[in-house]
Amino acid sequence: MNPAQPQRTVLEQSPAGGPRGSWSAEEYAAAQRAQGRPDARVVMGPGSNQFLVVTETTTQ
Repeated sequence: MNPAQPQRTVLEQSPAGGPRGSWSAEEYAAAQRAQGRPDARVVMGPGSNQFLVVTETTTQ
């Protein structure tokens, strides 16, 4: 593993072409932050048409 690249964990996926756009992913990320994962955020999946909710920490 490259120390310059943090390990990301995908918590949730939402289709980018959905009727609500990224809002379902944003809502999920906000819920994760409220539950103690302050680094949960939404990114666009590389090479995909999906929004990903990711965290830089490992989930258990």
